[in-house]
Amino acid sequence: MQTITPTQPTETLRTLPGDEVRQIMWRFTDRYDLQMAVQAARSVARSVVARLVADGVRNTHDWNARKEEMLTAMDAAGITAAFMDVEDGGYIPGPKNLVLSLIAFELSWVDGGAATGSLAGNLSLSPIHECGTDEQRHFYMNMACPPKPGEDRKPWRGAFALTEPLPYVGVETGILSGKMRIAEWKDGQEPILQVDKRGRFITNMGFANFVTAAVDTDDPRIKSSCMIILHNDDPGAWDPGVATKKLVHQLSSTCDPVLSLKVPANRIIGGYTIKDGVIVPNLSHGDVIEAVFSHTRVTVGLMTAAKLLSAIEPVIRYHRGRFRGGAAATAGTPRYDLGLQTKEDALQRLIDVWATGEAAASLGFAASRLFDELDPLTKQKDAIFAERKVTGARAQFKALQKIEKDAIEFLRAGKLPEDDPMIQYVVRSSQANVLCPACKLWNTGHGANVMREAVSLVGGYGITEDCPGFLGHKWMDAQLEATYEGPEAVQRRQLSVTMTNELFLAQFKDWIADMRRIGAERPGTGACALGTAMTLWLWTLEHLQEATDADGKKLYHGSRQGVTFPLTDALCWLLAARQFILDVLELEAQGPQNPTVAEALPGLLRFYTDLAHTQVARAAGEVGRICAELAYGYNRHPAWDAAGMAACYQACELDEMENVIAGISGSARAYGEVTEKGQEHPAKAGPCVHFDGMDEFVRLRTKLDGCLTGSRLAKDRAAEALTQVMIPEALDYPV
Repeated sequence: MQTITPTQPTETLRTLPGDEVRQIMWRFTDRYDLQMAVQAARSVARSVVARLVADGVRNTHDWNARKEEMLTAMDAAGITAAFMDVEDGGYIPGPKNLVLSLIAFELSWVDGGAATGSLAGNLSLSPIHECGTDEQRHFYMNMACPPKPGEDRKPWRGAFALTEPLPYVGVETGILSGKMRIAEWKDGQEPILQVDKRGRFITNMGFANFVTAAVDTDDPRIKSSCMIILHNDDPGAWDPGVATKKLVHQLSSTCDPVLSLKVPANRIIGGYTIKDGVIVPNLSHGDVIEAVFSHTRVTVGLMTAAKLLSAIEPVIRYHRGRFRGGAAATAGTPRYDLGLQTKEDALQRLIDVWATGEAAASLGFAASRLFDELDPLTKQKDAIFAERKVTGARAQFKALQKIEKDAIEFLRAGKLPEDDPMIQYVVRSSQANVLCPACKLWNTGHGANVMREAVSLVGGYGITEDCPGFLGHKWMDAQLEATYEGPEAVQRRQLSVTMTNELFLAQFKDWIADMRRIGAERPGTGACALGTAMTLWLWTLEHLQEATDADGKKLYHGSRQGVTFPLTDALCWLLAARQFILDVLELEAQGPQNPTVAEALPGLLRFYTDLAHTQVARAAGEVGRICAELAYGYNRHPAWDAAGMAACYQACELDEMENVIAGISGSARAYGEVTEKGQEHPAKAGPCVHFDGMDEFVRLRTKLDGCLTGSRLAKDRAAEALTQVMIPEALDYPV
């Protein structure tokens, strides 16, 4: 007689992911210094910052003593010094991209304005750190560090002034109304410059005592634009300006300053030379901005990711307690214990929020780690070029083009030389040029939309001041983050150029192969479906680069943003889903080695696998839709003209053909390609569309749709896990 062994209950998510899980997924388990920085930032965010928000301090525009408490707390916790190099008073060695991202993530978990204030201080120093002379770098970094024991001074606070008054605000970084001219130049002495600068929406201006400002030349004796450092005690007028009446990020100080100061020319960032009686800045303001903004956009993208993930616990708590206290919900009943979680809609919508937050965090932290790898390689590249006497932007561009071709050949051969810094540099640079704007575009743009969904999940409570987790504030803050450091159009424009780089596309093809392999080994992740979506995107890109529209005009062109921009959006969906899968695999590989994680790992992995599969399905759907619109949408629909009529069968002809080709009559009528007796033409817009050369696209699109098999089952399992996960009794910060 056959016996039946009872099946064991399936492991599922027990608790919300803790620090050990995040350290594995975001790759800093071996960095104790980063773990301590996370704890320090969290202590400030969930005590001082949370109390300020709960007390309504966000409701004021002006900088005040309560908000000043936040800066003091950041100094004491080491947040301010985290940006500095060790020799300049910092305490974390090496590149700082990942640590600054982690700090911003922790602060944004509670309030975006607090994170913005911290990041703006770093931004004011970034031009000096990246492009300043050694003397400038060491002086300002040391002055901006909190005082060491025994020192009697206050740390300097900085602001970064790039944007201009209307009508130029946020439009074009090449248009500068800030001007400089020579005020005094005595023989043998440092030239004195008159700098006039008006800024708009300048963060930290309410308390800054120095500003790094972008200005243009207004004097034939100064060759070009530059960035220059202004002090509040320089001779002239230092007016921080009126506080901006923001609806968001009120814990950061934002003003419209008016500055008219006399400063020595040695404040030009990067220094200058004198040639034929003309001051020649070593770096234009554009050179400096390019070096700075290549990094900082990623951190802003992670601010929105933090908001999404911070919403999970408050929403679960709200849903479970929704009916408690009423006569119809008695203890021990599903209505009492689960509340709104008895409804599938509430669960599945929250899964969408969670999956988006995880994918956004995965993409952002991957980009941060990439920049940590790229920064030292950039210095090596500069040193090698200097040694080889390859100077000037044009000469370096040509040299890098040759190295990129070599890198492509290495990729095709299946192995990159790890001991060649130039090859490693161009490979990582091509990735960073895509991942940076992609993170900023997708995390803040799509993330802001999903944050609205999170707010809607707590109903009217979501837009009250005492909403759990400050969800209403976070939703509003996300709208501003979507415009920081260039709105969506700026990121899409950059992506439309960098994603067509041959070296990046060579790596993208390898990533497709990786997804195929992962799909074979871990089919539940949805990696195979993602590989198909990536293949469809690549086919569409290559097709659009060669195709023309119905009028014979080229489709993939810088001015045709109706083509290029949607394709950048599709790529972002793919990159975020891919990195989420890779992080889940990292958790699977490293989790067993961590005793805290290992015990609950099976259920955690099952949940994360289903969550990744859910995100892949959404990404595949978006990519399929966008690619289909672009592949077909620029062709003109056939009309009922002579050519169109010729494409249709007459009913009598079809009946005769039925004797030769069985079934053709029913098939043709199903597609509306038959002119019945007494009709002029079938009742539809025109003959059915047929395109030569689209067979591969049709095959891929059909395959992609089929690859979604099982994705909704995965979403059901992930949603069910939300009803069983344990959460703390209360949030660990005040509301």
